[in-house]
Amino acid sequence: MLGWLRKLRSLPAIPDAAWQATLTRYPFLGQRPAAEVDQLRQLAAEFLRDKEFHGAHGFVITDEVALSIAAQAVLPVLHLPGGLAWYDDFVGVVVHPAEVVAPRQVMDEAGVVHEYEEVVAGEVMQHGPVMLSWQDVLASGVTSDGGYNVVIHEFAHKIDLRNGTADGCPPLPAGFGGTKGARAASAAWLTVIEPAFEAFREKTIVAERFGGEPPWLDDYGAESISEFFAVACEAYFVNRSRFATEEPALTRLFNEFFLGQRAD
Repeated sequence: MLGWLRKLRSLPAIPDAAWQATLTRYPFLGQRPAAEVDQLRQLAAEFLRDKEFHGAHGFVITDEVALSIAAQAVLPVLHLPGGLAWYDDFVGVVVHPAEVVAPRQVMDEAGVVHEYEEVVAGEVMQHGPVMLSWQDVLASGVTSDGGYNVVIHEFAHKIDLRNGTADGCPPLPAGFGGTKGARAASAAWLTVIEPAFEAFREKTIVAERFGGEPPWLDDYGAESISEFFAVACEAYFVNRSRFATEEPALTRLFNEFFLGQRAD
């Protein structure tokens, strides 16, 4: 990284020009109250201080690259108690110039292992680095209408994984949803997100097989409930008005978790 980012160990303010360029490039970041934008700027600086960026295949990490990723990555934890502590299981952020072909292995019900390749724009592992495609990060500035954002998607997975399992249910605070105890809170969460996932999955299948109307959210969310959670988080943070129309129950659930706003 260049210039002012080298000095961030002491956490100086992000330069105005760099910050304004980021808000211009990703308009959904600035579409919130001024005080919240200021908080976002502060948290992005802390993220840049604490994380290490690495370019893959000769990709050069510039100030623009690092700040673009940081500003989007911290949006989901902006109002969560603990803030960046949600991301303390890793240090590295690996940036590829474009999508990556990743080898996969799956075992079917008969115990047969199948190998294949999957093209991915991002990936995370528990206690491991976050991998992102810069091509897709950059595209996030113009894909908010469709609810797509690769950075928020991958960092939503990090939030989901905080309890050790990618199950679409992040660790919940005491009393979440008016419940008593962690088990009851998780049950309340799943009561909302599981029907939403099943309805989304059914709509995706109908669209693919029978030419029905495709869902607004990225159909990759039909892969599993953990992918649905990440896909839903993308849309919730970059196009909340459309998300609220499409998924009112999930909006109320996410408002309570991410913003601490419990519906009456």
